[in-house]
Amino acid sequence: MNKLSKSTLWFLGGFIAVYVVLQILVSVGVLNSFWETIIRIGAVMAIVSIGLNLIYGFNGQFSLGQWGFYAIGAYAAADVTYRWDINKSADGLVVLVLATTLSSASILWLHKRISQVRGLDPLSAFTIYLTSTIMWSAFAVWIGISAAPTVTSLLNLLPAAVAMQIVFIIAVLFSAVLAAEISYLFGLPILSLGSDYFGIATLGFTVIVKILLDNSDTLLGFVEMKGARGMVGIPKVTSLFWVFFFLMLVVILVRNLLRSSYGRAIISVREDEIAAKAMGIDIAEYKIVAFVIGSFLAGLAGALYAHINGFLHPNTFNFIKSFDPMIIIVFGGLGSITGTVFASFAWALILEGVLRLWLPQGFEAWRFVVYPLLLLITMLLRSSGIFGNYEIPFLRQVLPKIRQSKTIEAEKVVEVQS
Repeated sequence: MNKLSKSTLWFLGGFIAVYVVLQILVSVGVLNSFWETIIRIGAVMAIVSIGLNLIYGFNGQFSLGQWGFYAIGAYAAADVTYRWDINKSADGLVVLVLATTLSSASILWLHKRISQVRGLDPLSAFTIYLTSTIMWSAFAVWIGISAAPTVTSLLNLLPAAVAMQIVFIIAVLFSAVLAAEISYLFGLPILSLGSDYFGIATLGFTVIVKILLDNSDTLLGFVEMKGARGMVGIPKVTSLFWVFFFLMLVVILVRNLLRSSYGRAIISVREDEIAAKAMGIDIAEYKIVAFVIGSFLAGLAGALYAHINGFLHPNTFNFIKSFDPMIIIVFGGLGSITGTVFASFAWALILEGVLRLWLPQGFEAWRFVVYPLLLLITMLLRSSGIFGNYEIPFLRQVLPKIRQSKTIEAEKVVEVQS
């Protein structure tokens, strides 16, 4: 059994220590509910920003669609837990699990088959994937409605608090999967675009999602979402423990991904697409991989955010707010997970906490003047961000030692003997 490295132990110990200290401060009343909420929002912003850093900072794809996938994860998870808590039904949970599972299976199956077809253009492949996804989703709705009463009865056998936590965790995970699936379908036709055009297309996606949420009660048929009036009655189950637990998992996941062969290929695409292609790397595949994983993290963060305040409004996900994670990763440092986490908590504590309290009432909008100025100053004085490419030892890539040839080793032995 391999022992954990010293950097790993320091990381895990430090993460747990920070959580324990914060939990104690909350328990004894040193941190009130306002500051606890700010810290939870900071952790959520760290997750969504790490996903964007994977897409832009490590893969080099300028994306403004992260906020759209964040919204998808938020509303999908909120709808599931709302139906369970208010309607006392698991129909939303069953449909979400079945739809995402069947759609994912069909996408993986089609990917193996379509990859063997030469000359198939992206739009044709997109049409095939989209048709299959719609069919399987419709089938999942039909089966899910029939199976929901059985699942509801099984969950009701558990204590109410335990059942709520189970529904919450499943909703969070599968809402993230839903965001990843949509990102895969959306990415097929647009990832072939250049970086600037890709950014414009993803910004358009965010605008489309916001408009759909404005009309979710009429156009999409989700009456409980209440459209432009905002969705209320969402269970507030995102605790300090859950945001820190998921943030730790996300940091470990991205760290291990970047150290793998997939991660090195993702970074090589950012450095030089032509050189990467010459080395046999499938550029389109690794762009999709980075985009899907980053969108998965956005959906995960959105699902957690939905259960912090118990209220969602489409204006929270407008295109102006979509620049927040972009500003965070540039401020912390492109390609730096450490910088992203630091900037996310700084963004929450300063902009949503300190400035909101210090500025006179009615001047809250000045917060949105302060942080562009701070970003501008940072880019002028330190264009690589506060942390640049720095990472804590746990996240730092450790290169293997250069192996010396036997000839050099033999020469050293002769020198020692003489």
